[in-house]
Amino acid sequence: MDNKKLHFETRQIHAGLHIDATGARGIAIHPTAAYHFESCEYAADLFKLTKAGNIYTRLNNPTNSQYEERIAALYGGVGALTTSAGMSAIMLVVTSLAQGGDNIVASPRLYGGTYNQFRISLRRLGIEVRFAAGETPDDFRKLVDDRTRLIFIESMGNPNCDVLDMESIAKVAHEAGVPFVVDNTFGAGGYLCNPFEWGADIVVDSATKWINGHGTASGGIIVDGGTFDWDNDKYPQIAGPNEGYHGLNLYEAFGKAAFITKCRVDGMRDFGVCSSPFDSYLMMLGLETLSLRADFQVNSTRRIVEALRKHPKVKSVSYVGFEDNPYHKNAEKYFRHGGGAVFSLILEGDIDSTVRFVENLRLAKHMTMIGDSVTVVTHPASTTHKQLSDADMKAAGIAPTLLRVSPGLEHPDDIIADFEQALELV
Repeated sequence: MDNKKLHFETRQIHAGLHIDATGARGIAIHPTAAYHFESCEYAADLFKLTKAGNIYTRLNNPTNSQYEERIAALYGGVGALTTSAGMSAIMLVVTSLAQGGDNIVASPRLYGGTYNQFRISLRRLGIEVRFAAGETPDDFRKLVDDRTRLIFIESMGNPNCDVLDMESIAKVAHEAGVPFVVDNTFGAGGYLCNPFEWGADIVVDSATKWINGHGTASGGIIVDGGTFDWDNDKYPQIAGPNEGYHGLNLYEAFGKAAFITKCRVDGMRDFGVCSSPFDSYLMMLGLETLSLRADFQVNSTRRIVEALRKHPKVKSVSYVGFEDNPYHKNAEKYFRHGGGAVFSLILEGDIDSTVRFVENLRLAKHMTMIGDSVTVVTHPASTTHKQLSDADMKAAGIAPTLLRVSPGLEHPDDIIADFEQALELV
């Protein structure tokens, strides 16, 4: 059956599920590194990319392939690639598009790990990252030049839950002839938000979060929308003679799937940031309940926020699902239910009282995690954004008493009670 005709809830169960000769309902875990080649000619065809098949698990694996097929179907992309972490997915995308002397333009409101990768690691590779001074399309447009190779944002900023105008920023990227790349980790595997519907060309996603949903595996995903025209002289390793494959033109050979092919046959081959088959199996299990979990968590988030924003020891609560939030209109446009399953709050007091609050929680867990089955509270100033300078932290909107909260699958009344008892002890 054509996946495009099926609802998301059906695709999250059936896409990529191929019943084998055993008749087993579940997918098989293939714990193998290598594969038998039926002949030397067959092996040569595999390595020349003229024949599809398994070469080595660093490049592909039957379990990983089924998982990638399901993810591509959920997003409506032409192909997907699973990686060892969300950060490796971002690194593969950037290094597949840019090289020394090139630049990328990025949102100033990014996850701390991404910010440091962009600010430090990419700079050491000779790739300049230009952070927009603000959030408007013009803030991005003024930084683009003839060496820009992509524009990068998050569908919902981490940790402040900013929702930028994706559609307008996509137009800026396309005017410049570069792909629009969106980190959709807060979009829950395409269920709460699908950036491809709003002009994105490439999506990355930390599968560790909602896709897995239970904190049991680490992984990242790259999804190629198949919409970008690579034949514009800016990407010679995609639409020109590829150095690693005797001058093969990936765009001519693989068409709309040229980019995701490059990420696999160049990026994964050279950097080796592959997923294990067991992790892909866990991701497939998580995907089967993704929509149910996300719906519950969005509703739970609203209940918890409504209670907390009335508390005298809470200075402010930021949740895009409410009309008084400056990003509410964008959230209504881009996110299912008009809101996500994460919010941030700023407590009264100082960093010491904030730490006491966190350490007095009993049900909610203090971790650097979101989208888990347990409620997670994160103090960005001492964890995810600790490496940032004071100026960079201020620019990213990270206050000393800011907390990021990702409600889990517990009853929201129990989490509200847990927050209230911890606040009483501050």
